[in-house]
Amino acid sequence: MTAPKALDTPYAPPGILSAPYRTATIGILLVVTLIAFEGMSVSVVMPVVSKQLQALDLYGLSFSAFLIASLFANVVSGVWADRRGYPVPFLLGVVLFAAGMGLAGAATGKELFLLARAVQGLGAGFAIVAIYVMIARVYPAEVRPKAFAALSAAWVVPAMVGPAVAGLVADAWGWRWVFYGIIPLVIPALVMLVPALRRRPEGEEARPSSGPRSRPVAMTAAAAAAAVGGGALLYGVDKLHVAAAPSAAAVAVGGALLLYGLVRLLPPGALRFHRGLPTTVMMRGLFSAGFFGVNMFIPLALQSVKGFDPTAAGIALTTGALGWSTGSYLQSRRTAEPYRRMRLGAACVTVGILVALLSALPGVTGWIAVPAWIVAGFGMGLGMTTVSVTALRQSPANEQGANSAALAVTDMLGSGLAVGIGGALINLIGHSPTQIAGGFVVICLLMAAVALATTLLAQRVR
Repeated sequence: MTAPKALDTPYAPPGILSAPYRTATIGILLVVTLIAFEGMSVSVVMPVVSKQLQALDLYGLSFSAFLIASLFANVVSGVWADRRGYPVPFLLGVVLFAAGMGLAGAATGKELFLLARAVQGLGAGFAIVAIYVMIARVYPAEVRPKAFAALSAAWVVPAMVGPAVAGLVADAWGWRWVFYGIIPLVIPALVMLVPALRRRPEGEEARPSSGPRSRPVAMTAAAAAAAVGGGALLYGVDKLHVAAAPSAAAVAVGGALLLYGLVRLLPPGALRFHRGLPTTVMMRGLFSAGFFGVNMFIPLALQSVKGFDPTAAGIALTTGALGWSTGSYLQSRRTAEPYRRMRLGAACVTVGILVALLSALPGVTGWIAVPAWIVAGFGMGLGMTTVSVTALRQSPANEQGANSAALAVTDMLGSGLAVGIGGALINLIGHSPTQIAGGFVVICLLMAAVALATTLLAQRVR
């Protein structure tokens, strides 16, 4: 009598909270939650900060300072991670981020506040790229979509409570405590990260990269050129309405420096949207430009045009993050080819922007921004998370840091340019409620065009 034949069971990949990955997952999610809470909170209180520091003319630059500083840190962190590992840039990023929060809370003028936002950006830039590399090195390929979905889910709680809490804190104790209150969250995050960062990578070992994007001096110089160029470009655009000739010169010089840096920071052919990885990296920037180019101005429009208080104005951002989390979860199910998911996501962002535009029009309730931003957030969760997973799949192990940095560069640059251009439009059109409404409509139309272009380019990811 023969023994019964064992039944074949399909392979089930481990979960991100299974024993081998639990500490890494919790540590990553704590840091992402910290950064997410800051992002959602600052967007809500910025109108109040701008008024108290007499810095409404720097509304857009306050966001762009964060993003441009992040761009520089993204590249340095990527090179560092490819050559020496991700733990040090990860921890450095968290410490810098907390220091920037303290500086922002202590700011007594708009110049110091802009510096604080830049320090926060450096911290976030170091940490985010290190997180991408950690996911690539620690988790097997079949688990990575779940890890990226968890990153998006980490935005849910901050998005649900962040805007409302930030508004309440600003109303009760002042906007400074919105920044100070985030600093204590660093302590438990660092405690959890210590064992996670000691973990050795599993699976494919990454040999030190020897390609052109692995040279520390050259890449740091390119990152500096891109950051300085992007900052000069945004400053010039923001001041065109004040001094045309000097601002045009700043735009020209900044654009040249930015182009010099991007050619060296991005995969070959990215600026020409070559098929495969180059277009995948560029898709990240297009998604960010379309969505965040409107997202940062929704609280300003609702508070200045519709008379919302900071708490009510933050609800639209909350619902957008809920949609984002849902889209990211569906991405992890892999129900369609990556380029199809990206195309659907970009289409949702386009529709959401066009509906959000209505919230600034006379006779239309500002609450229409809520369903609009659910749709746009859903598109971002579906598209952006797919971009991250696809880019890592298309990357050799010893270029995961460089390509993660390239993703973050296009992300930050897309957001920074879009927000900076939006701020310049607000300054150009004017700061009265009617003028802000007109500026918001123009911003929405421009960013809807960017999102629509994203749907057309998605097929080049294949």
